[in-house]
Amino acid sequence: MNNRNFLVVRNLSFHAPNDDALLQDVSFELAENSILAIAGPNGAGKTTLLNLLCGASDLQHGEVWIEGRNLKHLSAKERARMIAVVSQQELPDGRLILRDYVALGQIPIQADRSAEEHAKELDRILELTGLAGLSNKQMAMLSGGERQRSHIARALAQNPSLLFLDEPTNHLDPDAKGQMLSLVASLDITVVMILHDLVMIPEFASHVALMKSARLTGFGPVKDILNSQQVRDTFGVDYLSFHHEGRIIPALDIRKTIQSK
Repeated sequence: MNNRNFLVVRNLSFHAPNDDALLQDVSFELAENSILAIAGPNGAGKTTLLNLLCGASDLQHGEVWIEGRNLKHLSAKERARMIAVVSQQELPDGRLILRDYVALGQIPIQADRSAEEHAKELDRILELTGLAGLSNKQMAMLSGGERQRSHIARALAQNPSLLFLDEPTNHLDPDAKGQMLSLVASLDITVVMILHDLVMIPEFASHVALMKSARLTGFGPVKDILNSQQVRDTFGVDYLSFHHEGRIIPALDIRKTIQSK
């Protein structure tokens, strides 16, 4: 497949056991090495979409194609060689040494390289993610930002062509959020992530998918989709843009609502 069709999503729908629609008729195409941010209010269907795209949930209706291959036809082993996922439920044993934890990501590709080559690649990934100096620390001793980077490092150890991230900046302070997203933007692989921080999307993502009520309300390059009208229609808040030193700085105007007693 050519670059324009690296990730192809066709008519995805998903229903809960009680038949409530959790996702309705989602379709889009994403180019290789793009960074897609999925954003929407709570209950919009973001996590359902991510789980379907990475194979964590079985497809009910619709198709997902990755690098020209139908996700339904990929075995668990084949998925692990193409796709890496960092979820919000990453809870490694705190006694694990960071280097050993990251090395777990190499299990699906263990036969591809010699032990020496794997060790060198592990060194490279720890350096890339800024964790080389912490490699002998126990996971329990790491800060929240360091743990998030270790999860991404473990995912990168799989040598994936597609990386899924579920709210990678959750519970991080502003500086740690910037560092995390700068790392993601530097990876040179295709990334799909759920991101609640709308004002950070223009700086770190190439594409955005806006969702509301289980449907896609907008998809495309960030500059085309993330605008005042689209954000107000999706989130009910005002999206503002300010020019500063040659850059456009986005902001949200969230008005306080006073409820009568």
